[in-house]
Amino acid sequence: MSKEPFKFKQFSIEQDRCAMKIGTDGVLLGAWTSLEHNPESILDIGTGTGLIALMLAQRSEAFQIDAIEIEDNAYEQAVENFENSDWGDRLFCYHAGFDEFVDEMQDEDKYDLLISNPPFYSEDYKSGNEHRDQARFADALPLEELIEGASLLLSENGHFDIIIPYSEENKAVEIAQNHRLFPNRITRVRGTINSPLKRSLISFSFERKEPMIDELVLEISRHEYTPEFRKLIKDFYLKL
Repeated sequence: MSKEPFKFKQFSIEQDRCAMKIGTDGVLLGAWTSLEHNPESILDIGTGTGLIALMLAQRSEAFQIDAIEIEDNAYEQAVENFENSDWGDRLFCYHAGFDEFVDEMQDEDKYDLLISNPPFYSEDYKSGNEHRDQARFADALPLEELIEGASLLLSENGHFDIIIPYSEENKAVEIAQNHRLFPNRITRVRGTINSPLKRSLISFSFERKEPMIDELVLEISRHEYTPEFRKLIKDFYLKL
Protein backbone atom coordinates (compact mmCIF):
# COMPACT_ATOMS: atom_id res chain seq x y z
CA MET A 1 0.00 0.00 0.00
CA SER A 2 1.36 3.40 -0.98
CA LYS A 3 2.39 5.67 1.86
CA GLU A 4 2.41 8.73 -0.35
CA PRO A 5 0.12 11.56 0.81
CA PHE A 6 -3.09 12.28 -1.08
CA LYS A 7 -2.53 15.71 -2.60
CA PHE A 8 -5.30 18.21 -3.16
CA LYS A 9 -4.86 21.67 -4.68
CA GLN A 10 -4.34 23.48 -1.38
CA PHE A 11 -3.48 20.73 1.13
CA SER A 12 -2.16 17.19 1.42
CA ILE A 13 -3.44 14.31 3.53
CA GLU A 14 -1.35 11.59 5.10
CA GLN A 15 -3.54 8.51 5.51
CA ASP A 16 -1.23 5.54 6.01
CA ARG A 17 -2.33 5.08 9.64
CA CYS A 18 -6.06 5.51 9.00
CA ALA A 19 -8.31 2.49 8.54
CA MET A 20 -10.66 4.38 6.22
CA LYS A 21 -8.88 6.07 3.34
CA ILE A 22 -10.03 9.13 1.43
CA GLY A 23 -13.09 8.34 -0.66
CA THR A 24 -15.67 10.03 -2.81
CA ASP A 25 -18.22 10.33 0.02
CA GLY A 26 -16.09 12.63 2.14
CA VAL A 27 -15.03 14.80 -0.79
CA LEU A 28 -18.64 15.03 -1.95
CA LEU A 29 -19.92 16.15 1.44
CA GLY A 30 -17.12 18.64 2.03
CA ALA A 31 -17.76 20.28 -1.34
CA TRP A 32 -21.58 20.06 -1.27
CA THR A 33 -22.34 21.54 2.14
CA SER A 34 -23.59 25.12 1.94
CA LEU A 35 -21.72 27.94 3.64
CA GLU A 36 -24.22 30.63 2.69
CA HIS A 37 -25.08 31.18 6.35
CA ASN A 38 -21.41 32.08 7.01
CA PRO A 39 -20.75 29.70 9.91
CA GLU A 40 -18.32 30.98 12.52
CA SER A 41 -17.96 27.58 14.20
CA ILE A 42 -17.89 24.14 12.57
CA LEU A 43 -17.70 20.61 13.96
CA ASP A 44 -16.66 17.58 11.87
CA ILE A 45 -17.95 14.45 13.61
CA GLY A 46 -15.76 11.37 13.06
CA THR A 47 -13.13 13.25 11.11
CA GLY A 48 -10.88 10.30 10.15
CA THR A 49 -7.99 11.80 8.20
CA GLY A 50 -9.36 15.31 8.76
CA LEU A 51 -10.42 15.63 5.12
CA ILE A 52 -13.79 17.37 5.55
CA ALA A 53 -12.51 19.77 8.22
CA LEU A 54 -9.64 20.74 5.89
CA MET A 55 -12.00 21.23 2.95
CA LEU A 56 -14.15 23.55 5.06
CA ALA A 57 -11.09 25.44 6.28
CA GLN A 58 -10.25 26.05 2.61
CA ARG A 59 -13.81 27.06 1.72
CA SER A 60 -14.81 29.16 4.74
CA GLU A 61 -13.70 31.99 7.00
CA ALA A 62 -14.89 30.16 10.13
CA PHE A 63 -12.58 31.00 13.03
CA GLN A 64 -13.30 27.72 14.86
CA ILE A 65 -13.20 24.38 13.05
CA ASP A 66 -13.27 21.50 15.48
CA ALA A 67 -13.21 17.78 14.78
CA ILE A 68 -13.80 14.63 16.81
CA GLU A 69 -12.13 11.26 16.28
CA ILE A 70 -12.24 8.29 18.66
CA GLU A 71 -9.79 5.90 16.93
CA ASP A 72 -6.23 6.47 18.16
CA ASN A 73 -4.32 6.27 14.88
CA ALA A 74 -6.84 8.33 12.93
CA TYR A 75 -6.84 10.99 15.65
CA GLU A 76 -3.05 11.28 15.54
CA GLN A 77 -3.07 11.46 11.76
CA ALA A 78 -5.81 14.12 11.67
CA VAL A 79 -3.82 16.27 14.10
CA GLU A 80 -0.76 15.87 11.90
CA ASN A 81 -2.71 16.81 8.77
CA PHE A 82 -4.18 19.86 10.49
CA GLU A 83 -0.76 21.03 11.67
CA ASN A 84 0.73 20.60 8.20
CA SER A 85 -1.99 22.70 6.54
CA ASP A 86 -2.20 26.46 6.05
CA TRP A 87 -5.08 26.63 8.53
CA GLY A 88 -3.61 24.95 11.61
CA ASP A 89 -4.53 27.91 13.82
CA ARG A 90 -8.24 27.35 13.08
CA LEU A 91 -8.33 23.56 13.30
CA PHE A 92 -8.52 21.47 16.47
CA CYS A 93 -9.21 17.76 16.93
CA TYR A 94 -10.69 16.20 20.07
CA HIS A 95 -9.74 12.60 20.89
CA ALA A 96 -13.14 11.46 22.16
CA GLY A 97 -16.28 9.51 21.44
CA PHE A 98 -19.25 11.52 20.25
CA ASP A 99 -21.40 10.60 23.25
CA GLU A 100 -18.87 11.90 25.79
CA PHE A 101 -18.24 15.00 23.67
CA VAL A 102 -21.97 15.80 23.62
CA ASP A 103 -22.22 15.27 27.39
CA GLU A 104 -19.41 17.75 28.00
CA MET A 105 -20.21 20.34 25.33
CA GLN A 106 -23.98 20.59 25.01
CA ASP A 107 -24.18 23.48 27.50
CA GLU A 108 -21.35 25.40 25.80
CA ASP A 109 -21.59 27.63 22.74
CA LYS A 110 -23.35 25.90 19.87
CA TYR A 111 -21.90 25.15 16.42
CA ASP A 112 -23.21 26.88 13.30
CA LEU A 113 -22.39 23.87 11.13
CA LEU A 114 -22.19 20.21 12.08
CA ILE A 115 -21.02 17.81 9.40
CA SER A 116 -20.47 14.05 9.33
CA ASN A 117 -19.61 11.24 6.97
CA PRO A 118 -20.71 8.64 9.53
CA PRO A 119 -20.15 4.88 9.75
CA PHE A 120 -23.10 3.25 8.08
CA TYR A 121 -22.75 -0.44 7.42
CA SER A 122 -25.23 -1.91 9.90
CA GLU A 123 -25.25 -5.53 8.70
CA ASP A 124 -23.85 -8.27 10.89
CA TYR A 125 -20.80 -8.86 8.73
CA LYS A 126 -17.48 -7.53 10.02
CA SER A 127 -14.30 -7.26 7.99
CA GLY A 128 -12.05 -8.65 10.75
CA ASN A 129 -10.08 -5.40 10.90
CA GLU A 130 -11.07 -3.79 14.20
CA HIS A 131 -10.01 -0.26 13.22
CA ARG A 132 -11.72 -0.40 9.84
CA ASP A 133 -14.89 -1.82 11.41
CA GLN A 134 -14.95 0.96 14.00
CA ALA A 135 -14.57 3.55 11.27
CA ARG A 136 -17.22 2.09 8.97
CA PHE A 137 -19.87 0.17 10.91
CA ALA A 138 -22.94 1.83 12.34
CA ASP A 139 -22.71 0.24 15.78
CA ALA A 140 -19.70 2.53 16.42
CA LEU A 141 -21.96 5.59 16.03
CA PRO A 142 -25.63 4.71 15.51
CA LEU A 143 -27.66 7.12 13.37
CA GLU A 144 -30.00 7.80 16.29
CA GLU A 145 -27.10 8.80 18.54
CA LEU A 146 -25.53 10.96 15.84
CA ILE A 147 -28.72 12.90 15.09
CA GLU A 148 -29.74 13.32 18.73
CA GLY A 149 -26.27 14.61 19.62
CA ALA A 150 -26.29 16.97 16.66
CA SER A 151 -29.59 18.47 17.82
CA LEU A 152 -27.97 19.30 21.18
CA LEU A 153 -24.87 20.94 19.69
CA LEU A 154 -26.43 22.91 16.81
CA SER A 155 -27.03 26.66 16.97
CA GLU A 156 -30.54 27.98 16.38
CA ASN A 157 -29.86 28.99 12.76
CA GLY A 158 -27.21 26.39 12.02
CA HIS A 159 -27.42 23.25 9.91
CA PHE A 160 -26.33 19.66 10.21
CA ASP A 161 -25.16 17.93 7.02
CA ILE A 162 -24.56 14.22 6.46
CA ILE A 163 -23.99 11.71 3.70
CA ILE A 164 -25.62 8.30 4.15
CA PRO A 165 -26.80 5.39 1.98
CA TYR A 166 -29.93 6.29 0.02
CA SER A 167 -31.63 3.33 1.68
CA GLU A 168 -31.25 5.08 5.05
CA GLU A 169 -32.70 8.43 3.94
CA ASN A 170 -36.26 7.95 5.20
CA LYS A 171 -35.01 6.55 8.51
CA ALA A 172 -32.71 9.54 9.02
CA VAL A 173 -35.48 12.04 8.26
CA GLU A 174 -37.83 10.29 10.67
CA ILE A 175 -35.25 10.21 13.48
CA ALA A 176 -34.38 13.87 12.87
CA GLN A 177 -37.99 14.98 13.15
CA ASN A 178 -38.10 13.43 16.61
CA HIS A 179 -35.32 15.86 17.56
CA ARG A 180 -36.87 18.94 15.88
CA LEU A 181 -34.54 18.74 12.88
CA PHE A 182 -35.97 18.91 9.38
CA PRO A 183 -34.45 18.34 5.92
CA ASN A 184 -33.99 21.60 4.02
CA ARG A 185 -31.97 20.18 1.13
CA ILE A 186 -31.45 16.67 -0.22
CA THR A 187 -29.21 15.58 -3.07
CA ARG A 188 -29.49 11.93 -4.14
CA VAL A 189 -26.38 10.51 -5.77
CA ARG A 190 -25.92 7.97 -8.58
CA GLY A 191 -22.63 6.60 -9.86
CA THR A 192 -23.80 6.79 -13.51
CA ILE A 193 -27.08 7.79 -15.12
CA ASN A 194 -28.21 4.14 -15.33
CA SER A 195 -27.06 3.00 -11.89
CA PRO A 196 -29.34 2.96 -8.82
CA LEU A 197 -29.37 5.74 -6.27
CA LYS A 198 -26.46 5.13 -3.91
CA ARG A 199 -26.13 8.02 -1.44
CA SER A 200 -28.18 10.81 0.06
CA LEU A 201 -26.66 14.15 1.04
CA ILE A 202 -29.00 15.77 3.57
CA SER A 203 -28.89 19.20 5.21
CA PHE A 204 -31.02 19.48 8.36
CA SER A 205 -31.97 22.55 10.39
CA PHE A 206 -34.49 23.54 13.04
CA GLU A 207 -36.53 25.31 10.34
CA ARG A 208 -39.39 23.26 8.94
CA LYS A 209 -39.84 23.96 5.22
CA GLU A 210 -40.28 22.13 1.94
CA PRO A 211 -36.87 20.63 1.14
CA MET A 212 -35.08 21.27 -2.14
CA ILE A 213 -34.49 17.84 -3.69
CA ASP A 214 -32.26 17.05 -6.65
CA GLU A 215 -29.98 14.35 -8.05
CA LEU A 216 -26.29 14.25 -8.85
CA VAL A 217 -24.68 11.79 -11.27
CA LEU A 218 -20.94 11.36 -10.70
CA GLU A 219 -19.60 9.74 -13.87
CA ILE A 220 -20.41 9.52 -17.57
CA SER A 221 -18.12 6.51 -17.78
CA ARG A 222 -15.28 5.12 -15.70
CA HIS A 223 -13.11 8.05 -14.49
CA GLU A 224 -14.97 10.49 -16.75
CA TYR A 225 -16.79 12.85 -14.39
CA THR A 226 -20.01 14.63 -15.25
CA PRO A 227 -19.87 18.44 -15.62
CA GLU A 228 -21.96 18.80 -12.45
CA PHE A 229 -19.58 16.72 -10.35
CA ARG A 230 -16.53 18.41 -11.87
CA LYS A 231 -17.95 21.82 -10.97
CA LEU A 232 -18.51 20.69 -7.39
CA ILE A 233 -14.98 19.36 -6.80
CA LYS A 234 -12.86 21.53 -9.12
CA ASP A 235 -11.34 23.54 -6.26
CA PHE A 236 -9.91 20.38 -4.71
CA TYR A 237 -8.80 17.70 -7.16
CA LEU A 238 -5.43 18.40 -8.80
CA LYS A 239 -6.39 17.09 -12.23
CA LEU A 240 -9.49 19.25 -12.63
